[in-house]
Amino acid sequence: MFTPPHVFDQPPPAFDIHAIESPAFVVDVALLRQNLEKLDLVQREAGVTVLLALKGFSMFSTFPLVRQYLGGCCASGLNEALLAYHEFGKEVHVYAPAFKPKEMEQIIPISNHISFNSMAQWRRFRPMLEAARAAGQNAPSPGIRVNPEHSEVEVSLYDPCSPGCRLGIRAGSLEGEDLSGIEGLHFHALCEQGSDVLERVVGAVEKRFPKLLEQVRWVNMGGGHHITRSDYDVERLIRVLRDFKARWGKEEVYIEPGEAVGLNTGYLIAEVQDITPTDPPTIILDISASAHMPDTMEMPYRPHIFGGGMPGEFAHEYKMGGMTCLAGDVLEGFSFPQPLQTGQRLVFADMAHYTMVKTTTFNGVHHPDIAIYDPATKEYRVVRRFGYEDFRDKLS
Repeated sequence: MFTPPHVFDQPPPAFDIHAIESPAFVVDVALLRQNLEKLDLVQREAGVTVLLALKGFSMFSTFPLVRQYLGGCCASGLNEALLAYHEFGKEVHVYAPAFKPKEMEQIIPISNHISFNSMAQWRRFRPMLEAARAAGQNAPSPGIRVNPEHSEVEVSLYDPCSPGCRLGIRAGSLEGEDLSGIEGLHFHALCEQGSDVLERVVGAVEKRFPKLLEQVRWVNMGGGHHITRSDYDVERLIRVLRDFKARWGKEEVYIEPGEAVGLNTGYLIAEVQDITPTDPPTIILDISASAHMPDTMEMPYRPHIFGGGMPGEFAHEYKMGGMTCLAGDVLEGFSFPQPLQTGQRLVFADMAHYTMVKTTTFNGVHHPDIAIYDPATKEYRVVRRFGYEDFRDKLS
């Protein structure tokens, strides 16, 4: 595991960590506003629209602030689209690797743009969009997601252009296809990267999809732009976007950062519950590495704890375990200058983006119903269904 260097840019909490019931995610609104002001600068200087990618930051209690700056949201499925429509109230852009007809019935009336992952998906749902438009109803502008086949993401799990990746249409697959009706081109090839990588990806898109670029009226350059990181070259991003618009005569250009919105604005407050005599000792926290931190059990990521250090940096070494019965719910490699004590508070840095998305549990995933079947009556009864409405009901 490694700790991304950008997390060390986050300042210590400006609030009293003992005045908050643990565990808790806390977002510093002043830090969030700094990020939004930088994103708004890009909008104004480059003449593009910045969308909030809900898959990266979906803390809807901050939406009254965020919508003062950003143009709308991009959603990775029906429930996120509903969240964007009802809670954010501006443009709604939707992309998913596939849609179901029942989902599309709800997505069409509330979305502005929709990007399809394949020509088969476009052909399947084109009649629904055209029927809505013919009936005088809202119908989103249709686009397709393309695969630039330009890969600079180091971890294959997060590489949208890895060999055999299911995301986006390759140029060879578009040969001979009827592209009539397609109004937008969507690509996404970055993950926590800079404007230099975007510039090369844009070049790959221009090389592989020139006819499609000439045809469409809008272009969405996806997410993965680490714009609010301290060493990000914002001036280069503005130049890349301006030059692209000028070359192709496109007025509607979008980027959709998610993590960059909440980057280094959030803290996760945890409390030590027990210390077990393993080697090294394991701290039992009231949070879980598998459920309450950003995918630490699935990705090569080591969260940063304020006041803590890397392995061997300080004298007292620990492992971190959650209060679950999952044996692997443990993170290793933390050191502290002083021994930790039961009841002590720990603060994890950079905890405002994917962390919170994971706890919403509707991030582009179909959550199966929980149902009961009675063979005596042949009754199938759903006892719990989960979607956007259920999520809001649970919190109300």
